[in-house]
Amino acid sequence: MSELLTPEIQQWVGRSDTPQRLEVTRRDIVKYAIATQQRLKKYQDGDEAPPMFLFNAHQGLVPLKALCPDGLPGDPLLPDLPLKRVMAGGIENTYHQAIRPGDVLILTRTLTNIYEKSGSTGPLIFVVYTIQVETDGGEPVMDETRTRIFR
Repeated sequence: MSELLTPEIQQWVGRSDTPQRLEVTRRDIVKYAIATQQRLKKYQDGDEAPPMFLFNAHQGLVPLKALCPDGLPGDPLLPDLPLKRVMAGGIENTYHQAIRPGDVLILTRTLTNIYEKSGSTGPLIFVVYTIQVETDGGEPVMDETRTRIFR
């Protein structure tokens, strides 16, 4: 039995954000390609989005004053945890098809797991999200699994 994860915290597993609609533009792809120093012509010309183009696309844009002390926006899909320091725990992406200008994508993020482990410096809480990206016609584009670690 977990010492830190209460039944109330565990009840968050399975909750999802409201699906978000994203219209991909050639300009957005080109801006991303420039910012990430992409070398392939298809990315530089905006014909196809590079990998990681959708990183954090599910997060809304917020003013600086709305950021939390850790520099991140508040997360409506995160219960109040007893451990507060957050670290990246890894990201795994599976791509099903290329993202192109004109695509209309639907992004849905779901909290899929919360579990506790004991680390060398004390307890750790792992929070796992999945982000499912589909076309507006329901075709799979990308699946992402993201883990955050709290200590």
